[in-house]
Amino acid sequence: MTGHLAVPASDPSVASAAAPIVWTPPDRQQAIELLAAEGDELAWLLATAAALRDAGKGRVVTYSRKVFIPLTNLCRDSCGYCTFVRRPGDPLARTLEPEEVLAIARAGAAAGCKEALFSLGDKPERRHPEHRAWLAARGYRTTLEYLAAMCRLVLDETGLLPHANPGVLSPEDIALLRPVNISMGIMLESISERLLARGQAHWASPDKVPAVRLATIRAAGEQRVAFTTGILIGIGETAAERVDALLAIRDLHAAYGHIQEVIVQNFRAKPDIRMRDWPEPSELDMLRTIAVARLLLGPAMNLQAPPNLALDSYARYLRAGINDWGGVSPVTPDHINPERPWPAIERLARASAAEGFTLRERLALYPEYVRARPEFVPEPLRARVRAWTGPDGLVPAGALAGPHPPPRAEGRGGEPGSEH
Repeated sequence: MTGHLAVPASDPSVASAAAPIVWTPPDRQQAIELLAAEGDELAWLLATAAALRDAGKGRVVTYSRKVFIPLTNLCRDSCGYCTFVRRPGDPLARTLEPEEVLAIARAGAAAGCKEALFSLGDKPERRHPEHRAWLAARGYRTTLEYLAAMCRLVLDETGLLPHANPGVLSPEDIALLRPVNISMGIMLESISERLLARGQAHWASPDKVPAVRLATIRAAGEQRVAFTTGILIGIGETAAERVDALLAIRDLHAAYGHIQEVIVQNFRAKPDIRMRDWPEPSELDMLRTIAVARLLLGPAMNLQAPPNLALDSYARYLRAGINDWGGVSPVTPDHINPERPWPAIERLARASAAEGFTLRERLALYPEYVRARPEFVPEPLRARVRAWTGPDGLVPAGALAGPHPPPRAEGRGGEPGSEH
């Protein structure tokens, strides 16, 4: 299979990020077939994806220095692969009080973090009356109202830039959260309706209906929210469904230009989940999927695979076409995959350098949006973005390595909301 990429360099590994790119993505059937590539075709797939990444992104690989704030682990869904969610009465069930949120954020700020990642269950108050009562006692009707308040608290007190992953959102929800979030996200995971059936990964999970999740991504585009999404592989989807999910993401980005990052994430079995005996996708399956995602999404898309879910695969992930390692925390664990510690940032830097890449820190807003898409930066957050980025839209090397109170915007006279 040939003819999908031409770059103006004799060695694709050194193609210039500024050079013109001639790129034709595979069609749907070709992409499906490439997910089973072997031998010479597999070598072609990986080399082509890497060349396309080099042509679009150069030899820089990025990450976001973050602190992970698990606002609540209550949820109304029952996904078969989730170890994060707890039910009322479980001794591990908890919703963080404001002082707990602030303590985590301050620890992140002291460690040089720029991103406050808020993760939480989806609309737990609709299933659990205990949680409704907890919210009401504190003056909130919904978990999303509480989330918005906690994002504001973190912004005001620490200057960290919130990135919220709260699940399915209505247009009104997005409007509520947008002024206090530099970006937002929801994993599409899969476009398969089959996975909603009893015994499948998304059974008893109303917020995993593909059309509902696609509507959230679309609404974010309509409101100019820089958005992260992606697919979760190995949860029972077919090759065709995997490709269709990537194509759906591509179509939404073509319409709104707001999808700043696509994650290819691999399912990991855990002893306390319903899918504990489910087979995990192989490294080869991940490599093929990353490479196909790059061919489908093109040179400009930021493509990520979580480094803590495959600690021995850094080099091969880079060779398959990623250009980002996602959020990495020097302070807090990955509460979604607690058995998989974050790699040290220094380790990522060494592994990236061994493959010829320079590791650079970014914000939870990708540099192309920082540089040239001001409509995607909420006005109250623009001063903070300017303070933390250089002309290339990335965090300058060695900058702000310790505690950093929010700066005041130039000439704004302390106008409310102008400090961040």
